[in-house]
Amino acid sequence: MNVISPVISKLARMRLWRVKNWTNHPVESQRQALQDLVTTAQYTAFGKKYNFSSLFSVKDFKTSVPIHEYEDLQPYIQRMLNGEENVLWNTPIHWFAKSSGTSNNKSKFIPVSEESLQENHFKASKDVLTNYYNNFPSSDLLTGKSLVVGGSHQLNHLNEEIQYGDLSAVLMQNTPFWGHWLRTPELSVALLDNWETKIEMLAQSTAKENVTSLAGVPTWTLILLKRILEITKQKKIIDVWPNLELYINGGVSFVPYREQFENIIGKPINYLEIYNASEGFFAGQECPTLDGMTLFTEHGVFYEFMPVEEYGKPNPKTIGLDKVEVDKNYALIISTTGGLWRYLIGDTIKFTSINPYRIKVSGRLKHYINAFGEEVIIDNTDKAIAVASQKTQSVVTDYTAAPVYFSDHKNGAHEWLIEFEQEPESMEAFVFELDNALKEQNSDYEAKRFKNIALEMPHVKKIPRGTFNQWLQKKNQVGGQHKIPRLSNERKIIEDILSIIS
Repeated sequence: MNVISPVISKLARMRLWRVKNWTNHPVESQRQALQDLVTTAQYTAFGKKYNFSSLFSVKDFKTSVPIHEYEDLQPYIQRMLNGEENVLWNTPIHWFAKSSGTSNNKSKFIPVSEESLQENHFKASKDVLTNYYNNFPSSDLLTGKSLVVGGSHQLNHLNEEIQYGDLSAVLMQNTPFWGHWLRTPELSVALLDNWETKIEMLAQSTAKENVTSLAGVPTWTLILLKRILEITKQKKIIDVWPNLELYINGGVSFVPYREQFENIIGKPINYLEIYNASEGFFAGQECPTLDGMTLFTEHGVFYEFMPVEEYGKPNPKTIGLDKVEVDKNYALIISTTGGLWRYLIGDTIKFTSINPYRIKVSGRLKHYINAFGEEVIIDNTDKAIAVASQKTQSVVTDYTAAPVYFSDHKNGAHEWLIEFEQEPESMEAFVFELDNALKEQNSDYEAKRFKNIALEMPHVKKIPRGTFNQWLQKKNQVGGQHKIPRLSNERKIIEDILSIIS
């Protein structure tokens, strides 16, 4: 056991009172967060433009500063990439988290300040650990190693002092020295660019370690686990890592993957969901049995919530924590210690609880299908896939869907491309269960499906294993946080993937 592990374990448990403080006073924490952000950035180029020194209330802030998408902030970010300081934030920015997104080929460079590292990402990570120990006081989590299936890292050649990479790579590069004692593999392997080489070296170098926790995007984590079983000639991961007790997932819904993890691991472990994006660490599940993730309100981020029906309006309305409702879809807008101001992150969330405030990610603003008024979101389709898989004893690796438009002789439909790890005995049965589950999840879809008035049965195509990976390779988006777009309201992505098959 690492000598430092008991010390960190004790410190994590002792932090509970701090977590309880902001959990019990979230609205006050948010007001203080905004005040600190505006005061700190008042003399930046952005702060001067929007007169931060005269903003004394949330209302003033919302009236003065418009909502921004990445393209709106990109000119400021380019200045920062070129080495200019005091643009969006008042301390030097030496790191950028590169995020390609899934609806745009253009890379996004999200500024990561020292404050966003310390007050957001690392503080939130500590709070996740504190909550875990509070719920599992006999845990031996830190007696072993944490294996993070993370991203890659490269230098930005525009400026020798500025570096960028996937968020996980940026965090690894800035982890305190003691943090590296608790993780595996060594940094040079963890940050490899070539994912085929990386998976092989990850498997070879970690198979003999005492791994007690895993973290990473489900698809790549599964690929790694399967390779480890091949190398060790074991049947279950628990035979390789008998002390494994926790898997932390985020980035995509875990619902379609849970059964695969349970099967390959071979014993019950704890599964926790976190919401840690390139733009910030926003929420984390306190306990596996709770529905939703606790919103982090004292971590250098000020939140606004835009009802999704406001998106696209000239002056969209947003609300604060004190006015949100359970089970309503909101677009998330953030202001951060990285210099993102009223930034529309693109994710949609729902509150599962308001005392305390817990959320779940329901989809993406631009990732939905609403070609016929059905308003299908990723939360609907993930749950429907899980139900259909369970009822037909199949296992889905990944999927994407898009509309099939009306023609002279046919109504519309949804076309699905699905990779199966374990195929159903009957595809007809799978499609039937998928359709029924979607009807149960979404009344608008159910109405459009009634007697095939607007929508036919889903058109489901079983595609060869590896097709989605080929598509990501084609776009130079293999590994890290890159993922398949679940839904699209137009057919560009699905046609591109179909072209690979043909």
